[in-house]
Amino acid sequence: MNKKIMDYVVVYIGCVIQAFSVVCILKPNNLIVGGITGLSLTIGKIINFNYTYIYYAICLFILLAARIVLGMREVKKIILLSTTYPVILILMNHIKFNFLSDTPDKILICIYYGIFMGIGTGLVLKRGFSQGSSDTVAKILHKKLFSFMGISQVLLCIDITILLISGFVFGRTAVLYAIIMQMVYSKTISVVLFGFGSSLVKVVIISDQLNKISIFMKNTINRGFSIGYVYGGRNHVKREKIISVCSLREAMLIKDFITKIDEDAFINIVPTISAWGKEDGLQNLKEN
Repeated sequence: MNKKIMDYVVVYIGCVIQAFSVVCILKPNNLIVGGITGLSLTIGKIINFNYTYIYYAICLFILLAARIVLGMREVKKIILLSTTYPVILILMNHIKFNFLSDTPDKILICIYYGIFMGIGTGLVLKRGFSQGSSDTVAKILHKKLFSFMGISQVLLCIDITILLISGFVFGRTAVLYAIIMQMVYSKTISVVLFGFGSSLVKVVIISDQLNKISIFMKNTINRGFSIGYVYGGRNHVKREKIISVCSLREAMLIKDFITKIDEDAFINIVPTISAWGKEDGLQNLKEN
């Protein structure tokens, strides 16, 4: 199958899963979330109107605002799903089905929602698509009003504001459930995007024993590396450094070896979200 067609298939499977999460898990159990979905549900309950139509109206408004403020380039990124995902949500809203009707535990329901919604969103993001929801609003507000803040901070403020408003309509307990759902949702997206693989770290080593360290990495733990250069901030001396991406276990083996041969060495271990390449333990670029 053509890769482009496959991308659309996966993206719309993701959209259907998202809509299912809202229609068959979130809404029947009277729960709330942040973002445009939460805002639509809140407005819909206040004015007693179908939240899916409110969602569509908000998406179209965001699309128009993005065109005016951010330009056509940003609109092209979001126009497809901004106009089609709400239709999927509207159609699926006709399904009157509570997926967890036999589950009285609200915590479990939150976990189910977070997993389903995270999988759906992860599939969309993995294929490079965007739905132009509250992240686009954050970009607009950042450009026009809050340039002194980071976009992630603006986005956080938007979600907090929506949840606070929702708390008055759905109750304070619903806000706490929303936080639980957000945590599960975020973790699930991370798993969909980067997998269950062992945690990767980036290791930077400055030592007078780089030759021995490089031999250990190459022959004992079979880990590739690069050689770079660094200048001391105080003495301006140029020194070599080893840079490698490996598992946390391998990083600890390297650290233990260095401890035995150079107690004055500098070692920096930084968590890495993901890395692609042909090196053992890394993800194949063509498969992602």
